[in-house]
Amino acid sequence: MGLSIPMSVPRSGAALRAGILEAIVLGGHLLLYPTGARQENPAAAAAAGERAPVLLLHGFTDNRSVFVLLRRALGAGGRRQVEAYNYSPFTLDLRVTARHLARRVEELCERTGQERVDLVGHSLGGLVGRYYVQRLGGDARVRTLVTLGTPHSGTRVAPFMDAHPLVRQMRPDSEVMAELRAPAPGCRTRCVAFWSEFDELMAPTETARIEHPDLITENVQVTGIGHLALPAHPTVIAAVRRALDGPGPVAVARPGTASVA
Repeated sequence: MGLSIPMSVPRSGAALRAGILEAIVLGGHLLLYPTGARQENPAAAAAAGERAPVLLLHGFTDNRSVFVLLRRALGAGGRRQVEAYNYSPFTLDLRVTARHLARRVEELCERTGQERVDLVGHSLGGLVGRYYVQRLGGDARVRTLVTLGTPHSGTRVAPFMDAHPLVRQMRPDSEVMAELRAPAPGCRTRCVAFWSEFDELMAPTETARIEHPDLITENVQVTGIGHLALPAHPTVIAAVRRALDGPGPVAVARPGTASVA
């Protein structure tokens, strides 16, 4: 299923606007990056909210600081517990990280008294979440998986970085991608994938869509937004909230507008 979030920018100027926005977001993120370097200490006795708790998963070489705005929005009003999981910057195998994620999810469920959680992953974080859901039985614990600019079919960007094992796992012909293409009958997790035509790290850009016959999927296209801006743009943040608030399709902005009610 595919939806789109149109922005109020003619296509001829959308790429320029996306580039400027990426530069602004990058500058802000570099300032915040040190604040998210350490693993957070989860609340010892977090009260269960009305909704499933949310665990945020950052991307390659990043940390939880990328989710400052998204986290604030998702946790507004105290209706849900929102936490972030920092995996090691020295990670060499996303499958190992997915197993660590499994333990973190079990701990979150036990601490909050909830049976299931929601995952929101940016870039590589979305791939870690999907591997857990699809290959490690995580669909028993994960109600909804939201991914933002995640290379679900592999990306060919930056071939000079193939020396890094994690980058090789994100290539279309990797063992990890073969595992994710394998049948996944009965997977119970609802997957919502946000992708952008101006995502410079997705090659091709459509790789950020989830295309799997056994998964419950919803692909949401956004325009005028680059890779770094996906977890910070108010339009996307509002749509992620809707994706987690209900089982129905993610509502989109009206044509000709850049805001979402």
